[in-house]
Amino acid sequence: MFRRIRVVPLAAESLGVRSMCTFVETPDVRVLLDAGVSLAPNRLGFPPHPREYKALQRCRRRIAEAAEKAEVVTVSHFHFDHHTPSFEDWCYNGCSPEVSRRIYEGKMVLIKNYRSMVNFSQRRRGWLFAKTGGKHAEKLEVADGKTFEFGDTKLKFSEPVFHGSENTPLGWVLMTTIEADDERFLFTSDVQGPMYDPTLTMILAEKPQLIMIGGPPLYLAGLHVRKEDAERGIRNLAGVVRNVPTTILEHHVLREERWREFSKPVFKAASEAGHVVVTAAEFAHEETCVLEFQRRRLFETEPPSLEFQKWMNLPALKRKKVKPPLS
Repeated sequence: MFRRIRVVPLAAESLGVRSMCTFVETPDVRVLLDAGVSLAPNRLGFPPHPREYKALQRCRRRIAEAAEKAEVVTVSHFHFDHHTPSFEDWCYNGCSPEVSRRIYEGKMVLIKNYRSMVNFSQRRRGWLFAKTGGKHAEKLEVADGKTFEFGDTKLKFSEPVFHGSENTPLGWVLMTTIEADDERFLFTSDVQGPMYDPTLTMILAEKPQLIMIGGPPLYLAGLHVRKEDAERGIRNLAGVVRNVPTTILEHHVLREERWREFSKPVFKAASEAGHVVVTAAEFAHEETCVLEFQRRRLFETEPPSLEFQKWMNLPALKRKKVKPPLS
């Protein structure tokens, strides 16, 4: 759909993991957005299934290959599905000091400010990142509200926006617009719909032709997220797709098994406008394969090997130090 901007999803819920990692290439620069990936420790009473670990390995390989090409790596916020920490954890993040070094070494790394508009958890994680993975960067720079130019390509970062609803304890994230000539791709990170109306206004003001956006966490509605906030996220998402020709819909919304049913207003709004809504997998011409909400079914129909079961029974700290045995 673009002549000058190439967008390649690398890891996402529709590819079997928690992530929004995306590689973007223009004639001027190659950018790796939010190079993180993770698995939910517990969902529906079950740990990750071996198929999820295979998806994690596959996505990690893709990210490593893209990192070799990229000149710029971004961090919209410091959740582990959006950046790669430098500790060893083969259980939920598939990371180690070496994995992190390979991603960030020699790159221009543009990050969310971890000293301003940040909650305690992300302040600590951001500080640790600067001391570990970030120390390998050729240049580590705060990106909040800034625009960086590479030839005819602009990387424009928003001021921090809420990670979901207004005043959420989850903190703030950055949105990134990549513009080459009159082509604009907007990467929104974890705006969750957006669930905050002013964030919707900011998104529409960018006038992207292509957007990657995380929908609201419907699986948490009525639990950790107010139903009215989740419903607002769906309404605002409908407003997005009504105005943007192509939307890559991902992340939190796909963790709900009935996400397509609950997202009918979004697909209807896009259809009425002659626009398109796809998952990251569909955009990449792959099959959508969301695994997290299928854990119960997977453990029943595809029971793990004895070796994997023994690994699952290891103490948590030891399990993080030992790669899961996958046949």
